Amino acid sequence: MLLERVRPIVLAIRRVRNLLLRAIDTPVVVLLYHRVAELTSDPQLLAVSPDNFRAQMVYLKQRYPLVRFEEDWSHVRTPAIAVTFDDGYADNALNALPILEELGVPATFFVSTGQLDMRQEYWWDELERIILGERALPEAFTSDDSGLTMHWPTRSHAEREKFYAALMPLMKKMTAGRRNDSLSQLRRWAGTDDAGRSAYRSMTSEELQQLASSDWVTIGAHTVTHSRLSALSEEQQREEIFTSRSQLETLLGRPVTTFSYPYGRKDDYNHTSINLCREAGFVRAAANFYGLNYRWTDPMQVPRYLVRNWGVDEFDVMMKEFGAR
Repeated sequence: MLLERVRPIVLAIRRVRNLLLRAIDTPVVVLLYHRVAELTSDPQLLAVSPDNFRAQMVYLKQRYPLVRFEEDWSHVRTPAIAVTFDDGYADNALNALPILEELGVPATFFVSTGQLDMRQEYWWDELERIILGERALPEAFTSDDSGLTMHWPTRSHAEREKFYAALMPLMKKMTAGRRNDSLSQLRRWAGTDDAGRSAYRSMTSEELQQLASSDWVTIGAHTVTHSRLSALSEEQQREEIFTSRSQLETLLGRPVTTFSYPYGRKDDYNHTSINLCREAGFVRAAANFYGLNYRWTDPMQVPRYLVRNWGVDEFDVMMKEFGAR
């Protein structure tokens, strides 16, 4: 109840602040997508249906200048929009690209290179498949990780949901190696393998090349293993950032000048991450916290607004909340 009373006040303050800032400079609103697909299960709310995505792109095309994430925004004189995608799901090439090309909407796709051509799902999707899927599970799970000895009942769907919700933030903080070990333990416990669902797969190298060949597409780096950079050493961060860029450049035969921090909250990367992105020569690095972009915005911490599976009417309301109008 308190949140419901406070939210209108917060939104009103945000609108007043945005109006004052617009008197000084014109903002660019960067939108963040992950998937364009119809899914039977999407607990992280990452997917926008093809119909809703097309309606959203038509809405943007009719109302705003559309800019590329990597370009110089100093020419912007009215609020402008940049469209971005994170991770590298196959539906980016299969479902999003035809809509973007049909309507003439530019977009930047940040791709985790270690997931290309893999039969395994992204770790959060595999976690959902193992725990929340239809397979019968043992009555409880006990971790054999010496650093994380915990016990969860899994008899009912409600207990499974609690188990899933508890593991998500824990696994997000793990290194890739430790996370893979945890997934292996979960597979053994559940009696399943690592073969992913086709609807949840990442792009193949060929699909990425097809995506990158479009005049409306820019490809950016998104690390190798989609690990939380703030949990890694400087040497490990360097490997994730520089290797992802070099792998993409080798595959695509062109420079990669933009980057997106995995997860992207302010505690998911650190000053080392920012400095390494500057050292790598990226012109912009995308984060995942709300905010408008002005000429004084740090180009190594570009705020973005996460888009959900909204119909065009709700999308219109949210664009107003985002400060785009």
